[in-house]
Amino acid sequence: MSVTTETTYTSASQAMPIGTPRHHIIIFAVLLVLLLIAPFVLYPVFIMKILCFALFASALNLLLGFGGLLSFGHAAFFGSASYVTAHAAKVWGLTPEVAILLGTVAAAFLGLVIGALAIRRQGIYFAMVTLAFAQMIFFFALQAPFTGGEDGIQAVPRGDLFGLIPLANDLTLYFVVLTIVFGGLLAIYRIIHSPFGQVLKAIRDNEPRSISLGYKVNRYKLAVFVMSASLAGMAGSTKALVFQLASLTDVYWTMSGEVVLMTLLGGMGTIFGPFVGAAVIVTMQNYFASFGAWVTIMQGTIFVISVLLFREGIVGVISRWIKKPL
Repeated sequence: MSVTTETTYTSASQAMPIGTPRHHIIIFAVLLVLLLIAPFVLYPVFIMKILCFALFASALNLLLGFGGLLSFGHAAFFGSASYVTAHAAKVWGLTPEVAILLGTVAAAFLGLVIGALAIRRQGIYFAMVTLAFAQMIFFFALQAPFTGGEDGIQAVPRGDLFGLIPLANDLTLYFVVLTIVFGGLLAIYRIIHSPFGQVLKAIRDNEPRSISLGYKVNRYKLAVFVMSASLAGMAGSTKALVFQLASLTDVYWTMSGEVVLMTLLGGMGTIFGPFVGAAVIVTMQNYFASFGAWVTIMQGTIFVISVLLFREGIVGVISRWIKKPL
């Protein structure tokens, strides 16, 4: 690769707009206003569940949509953080912010270990490695004495935020969850639109060319893997306090499949797609719960229809219609 080509490529990358488009600011503002009003109209716990899964799906989208790495084992980070937070809050009696921080750090460490091994493979082999590690975490959660086995960790106290603000009230907790999730979404947005994010997209689109330009591709992959794992852990930690429960469902392989479905349904590689996908799936599960196992069939049907009619996801198609990135 000649110096001229490298310079041209670098200049083109620097010329790409990495600021905040005006329509993105408007969407974030409208979304925030709607979420501030939502708990006074809908059941706060239901919206908090959507928010937690929206952050979880956005974390996976950072890895899949912008890093080009498909993980079938993200439930490992979501669930492990949930267990750590629940244990820290119930057994150690730590305040909620410290418990969430510990869960996030645990997920980040787990992401570093698993990511360092997984990035040695590509494509479906990478996905299978992540799934294998996730199953190991599942069996650990099932057998470890402090996880509660099949019962999980129940009756997790929500505690007092900073030792001052009691979170027993759903409405109070809602605004804490909203702050955490919205902060996470803004962090993801900043990562995507940073120089790091631009290099990440270049690696996703053409890894050999990125290597030829001198980028340490594996370092970027590991970095985004750890970031994604941390944010997934933050989502799992928050969910543990919302439902006062950490269970095997959080680390089971179906949870990994579910978050992939949310990401693809909403729009992989979009900013707001995972949020839409999470809202659709959680709403289906909530309002169609009376149908039992048929909910899974309904999800599969909707997914097939979406793939056929909305190949780029709901937000991806809307983005193409209005010709603006969402």
